Amino acid sequence: MRGFSYLKKALHIRSSCSRLLVVSCISSGGLLVYAENVDNNEKIVERSRLDSKKRKKIVVLGTGWAGTSFLKDMDISSYDVEVVSPRNYFAFTPLLPSVTCGTVEARSVVEPVRNIIKKRNGEIQFWEAECLKIDPENHQIICRSTVENLVGENDFSLEYDHLVVAVGAQVNTFNTPGVVEHCHFLKEVEDAQKIRRTVIDCFEKAVLPGLSDEERRTNLHFVIVGGGPTGVEFAAELHDFVHEDLVKLYPSVKDLVKITVIQSGDHILNTFDERISCFAETKFQRDGIEVLTGCRVVRVSEHSVNMKVKSTGEYVVVPHGMVVWSTGVGTRPFVRDFMEEIGQGKRWILATDEWLRVKGCPNVYAIGDCTTVDQRKIMEDISTIFEAADMDRSGTLTIEEFQDVLEDIIIRYPQVELYLKSNHLFQVTELFKDSEGNEREEVDIEGFKLALSHVDSQMKSLPATAQVAAQQGSYLAGCFNRWEQCNANPEGPRLFGSAGRHAFRPFTYRHLGQFAPLGGSKAAAELPGDWVSMGRSTQWLWYSVYASKQVSWRTRILVVWDWTRRYIFGRDSSRI
Repeated sequence: MRGFSYLKKALHIRSSCSRLLVVSCISSGGLLVYAENVDNNEKIVERSRLDSKKRKKIVVLGTGWAGTSFLKDMDISSYDVEVVSPRNYFAFTPLLPSVTCGTVEARSVVEPVRNIIKKRNGEIQFWEAECLKIDPENHQIICRSTVENLVGENDFSLEYDHLVVAVGAQVNTFNTPGVVEHCHFLKEVEDAQKIRRTVIDCFEKAVLPGLSDEERRTNLHFVIVGGGPTGVEFAAELHDFVHEDLVKLYPSVKDLVKITVIQSGDHILNTFDERISCFAETKFQRDGIEVLTGCRVVRVSEHSVNMKVKSTGEYVVVPHGMVVWSTGVGTRPFVRDFMEEIGQGKRWILATDEWLRVKGCPNVYAIGDCTTVDQRKIMEDISTIFEAADMDRSGTLTIEEFQDVLEDIIIRYPQVELYLKSNHLFQVTELFKDSEGNEREEVDIEGFKLALSHVDSQMKSLPATAQVAAQQGSYLAGCFNRWEQCNANPEGPRLFGSAGRHAFRPFTYRHLGQFAPLGGSKAAAELPGDWVSMGRSTQWLWYSVYASKQVSWRTRILVVWDWTRRYIFGRDSSRI
């Protein structure tokens, strides 16, 4: 009777459905009824199609720090988002030097992109392919699959309403002969794995019978070109790998190993505080790592490096077993072609405005290492700022009138605040002092120009770091999330020279500090507020920060386990 009762209810449901499926099941005397409302489903599908047509499509190129940060913070309920990248994972690049020596395993620092977008309810589509061309006129990109030797077309195109270019950069060789053919790079996970195999090859070859001591020394001479954070950290990791692990396995050649860092500048880590540079150089000297400053590499061959000593003009030949090239970043070819097409062909890197919009192409955005923010100079708008501040049209500007627009000026031109801080000017009234140091109650246009004439000297390009890229990705995602809201109620600074305000506040980089692991369980850190920390305690701070910055609990646990495993068992020297 219970089954007939269920059937009666199901038949009652039939009156509002266009189709009814009844499936009986004899077990337990039950009756399972499945009803599908075809008319309503068709309406839902049709409504979904209409919503999809209304939504703007955002195409993201790249799955590095900038692209992944954008995807994680993006509210995709109002957009159709598609991602194109030749690699289907995100790599925690600050730990790549650790991967080169087995301190951390390669799979511990990567997270599959599909795992990341899966957490967004599958509303983001990913295509494993490389971008060949950006066509801004037709709002589309041309791509090619990285999977070869399988059936189907490799080339395809995607249309977009907004394009986010986050492809990072490639290694800058400065057109030095032999670099591409004979040097290792350290930009990708595959680079780190290749370096790890080569290091083991150098030791295996050096212990073979029949080699002279000179040949062994050459094979075990590791040269790092570039004394920036990546080059210094790799040199430190390699030193620890050799002296903590490899000398126990290859005792016959332990006294023949040599590590050399070649730096064109006067100091290594020259982007850090001077105290950190000196500490690093002193520690490397104590560890036996040779640091050659003021030297420029002019040619690399299979077994030697030719360099020029700037101070004497002398050319020196340095034999090597392996060379790692870490000297900066360059623009990718398809980005270079895009720059030529939009009138940026004479620039060395893709330029955006303060809102990360590509100059000359307003619906294309660029974030990360592939771009630089072209901050507008305040002297270019000094006359319009003066006119906007001079409310009574007197031809002079009082302190009160300037203070009324000061907040908008600082937001629009962040170099003003940097100038005040660097010159220890705690009050804006100090800008209006005359040559004798007396404060003036008002200034004319010439005095206003003179007061701000040195402000633009504080303009600096942002470094090509993961920290900058991640902040740019988060900022741009926030702009898209508040697109309609901010266009209706602008939150940015006022438009000098016209009415209204900018829809968004411009991007502002907030420096959170930087680390430089120096080996031997020691590290150096430059922290906000001009704080500098060096030593073993800083190494533990480095461990905690880098563990917390992992993109998932899976990679976080794997990285911590790798550190623990290395401490207990040492590094693995297998050539795999």
